[in-house]
Amino acid sequence: MYAERASLVAGAVVWTNGPFGPVLPVLPDGCMDLMWTAGRLLVAGPDTHVHLPGGVGTASYAGVRFAPGAAPALLGVPAHELRDRRVDLADLWPGKQVRGLAERVGDAADPAAGLEAVALALAARRPPADPVLEAVVRALDAGRSVAETADAVGFGARRLHRRSLDAFGYGPKTLARILRLQRALALVRAGVPQAGAALAAGCADQAHLAREMRELTGLTVGRYAALAKSETPQPSGSRTTA
Repeated sequence: MYAERASLVAGAVVWTNGPFGPVLPVLPDGCMDLMWTAGRLLVAGPDTHVHLPGGVGTASYAGVRFAPGAAPALLGVPAHELRDRRVDLADLWPGKQVRGLAERVGDAADPAAGLEAVALALAARRPPADPVLEAVVRALDAGRSVAETADAVGFGARRLHRRSLDAFGYGPKTLARILRLQRALALVRAGVPQAGAALAAGCADQAHLAREMRELTGLTVGRYAALAKSETPQPSGSRTTA
């Protein structure tokens, strides 16, 4: 069964996913995750399309899902290098260091809490969150255009694109589409009719939302709504690696 809670890491979410439940599609959300399973630490990069783990999960997962733009500074890896990928942390960091961290999580009474403690330690050793990147996310998530967002943070279009690739894994236009889709889907999960959710999220109409959903996820909004109501839901930000 999937469950999540707010993390002590600013802006992050701690999630767990138990074994043997259905493994549902993971939709793009602008986030990156640090995950632990079966003694391994893994990183889920930012998705540009739906991620479809195969089959039925047979392992338990714990994860920390970081706010958009936060994980690259903690991991020391530009987000675009991990775009649409799930990789072992040992492929990014020295193996001895990763083994020590994985053992620390595995020895914890609650692996999710152990993983969160690792994430907190990483965050404590890194510079504070970049206020410019946070402002970019806020502006795009509020429905402002890429040009308006660039002006608001004092960047030219090219500089904003470069910074976005490093921080989010893709350019600001793609991030804006993904954030808008997530706004719409949050409303759908809350029971808002599709037409109303589309307009409230910033889409031109319901047909626009349907096109964005197909292009970014390959699903229909109706199919997503059915999955969200399933017995063991896995919200858009959670990650597995099948």
